[in-house]
Amino acid sequence: MKSRIGLLSLAVLAGLWATAAIAAVGATSQEAQKRPQGDTLQLAQRGDVEIYFDGNGNRVIVDSYTGEIIAVQPPRSAIGRQGERRAARQRDRYYLDDSYEVERLPRDYRQYQDRYPEPPVDDTYQDYSRAPGLNDFPPPPGRFPDDEALPRDGYGQRQNEEPQVVRREPVTRAPLGDPLEAAPQETTPDTVIETPPATGKVIAPAFTAREDVAALQILLDRAGASPGVIDGRFGSNVDKALIAYRDITGANLKSTDTADIKDALAATGGDPFIEYTITPEDAAGPFVASVPADYSQKAQLDHLSFTSVTEMLAERFHMDETYLKALNPEANFNRPGTIIRVANTGRKATTKVARIIADKGLKQVRAYDESGKLVVAYPATIGSADTPSPTGIHAVSRVALNPNYTYNPKLNFKQGNNDKILTIPPGPNGPVGTVWIALDKPTYGIHGTPDPSKIGKTESHGCVRLTNWDAEELTKLVSPGVPVEFVE
Repeated sequence: MKSRIGLLSLAVLAGLWATAAIAAVGATSQEAQKRPQGDTLQLAQRGDVEIYFDGNGNRVIVDSYTGEIIAVQPPRSAIGRQGERRAARQRDRYYLDDSYEVERLPRDYRQYQDRYPEPPVDDTYQDYSRAPGLNDFPPPPGRFPDDEALPRDGYGQRQNEEPQVVRREPVTRAPLGDPLEAAPQETTPDTVIETPPATGKVIAPAFTAREDVAALQILLDRAGASPGVIDGRFGSNVDKALIAYRDITGANLKSTDTADIKDALAATGGDPFIEYTITPEDAAGPFVASVPADYSQKAQLDHLSFTSVTEMLAERFHMDETYLKALNPEANFNRPGTIIRVANTGRKATTKVARIIADKGLKQVRAYDESGKLVVAYPATIGSADTPSPTGIHAVSRVALNPNYTYNPKLNFKQGNNDKILTIPPGPNGPVGTVWIALDKPTYGIHGTPDPSKIGKTESHGCVRLTNWDAEELTKLVSPGVPVEFVE
């Protein structure tokens, strides 16, 4: 009997031992499944990773088992917007001196906003759990170190703190006197106080702003790479002239090369500005009081002359009229003998040209000699969407200086309510300026303008419009039969 009980006990103990072994093996296998094997990270079950967002909006993925950062992902929308902006900056360049570019800039910006709207602001992940307290800031100036030892109450006030009393010195009242009277100065026996002369007018400071840009424009003008009007401002016309200058001279001039610009000016005619004395002939004119906009009123005048001495001198020296006045703020342009500063533009080109290109896209006219070398380049206004310029290759048929202008609304365009043929007198303020270089295509040609500051920045009625001085220079270089090619 005892042997049977012993055998039964041994059997029970063996069963319990086997059950414990099986449970241990199962636990070990489950732990092995949860634990990463070597350097391999297994993320197959939900809850293995946790996702956070940092202060820059980046998506941070963290292993919930080990606490290690797995990846940092920037917002996809931010990457797309940054790349689009970078590409737009490389693709587009806007010139704010060009009226067409000024209109294109806000239009393109609106299209960009419609296509890539800004994402809504998400403050979900900003931490506002702890606002800055009073103890986070340094003590105000003027307190003693032991003042920090006083405890504060619930409202931030220091307990047992004595109120501060501000004491002011007594003020002696007296009349204010002359407000323009200078304050007394401390002097010594050797001090000499200079009093400015009482002239009765304010002396304006000398105009020096942008003279370095004007000097660059004068250098370009001398080389035959016309920047249009000399106005002391950068713009699309100056950029085009710099490229033409390199083609004409072979020198890689940059607008920031101050020393090179100074050396080139010295080699091509000296200082960029010279003094000019207004003559009695300059002051005498003839001038017109104003130039009407309506063609029928223009036709009633005898001559479309300049309207002032400043307009006449500005065109003579290739300058913007406003810039000429700013350069000589104290000058009386109507008085003979007045000495003024003007641009020293140098000589005109003399090399004959064999081919002309009218570049519509670049808004520039380029003239080449027989060897294909660039001789001159001018900013130009070439046609418009309503009245486009010709296409293909045409030829110069004739040249006319100081021409009148025949307006025929049936052939090209209609101005205002004028529906009859009009003959408009000649003059620098006429519709075609002082020059007409006719092409073999009727009613089309290369001519001057009454508004030189708008060249390259506005539109024309199909012809090629230059400044009067550039058109006058071109008449000396061309002859009938020279081809003119219009390119896009």
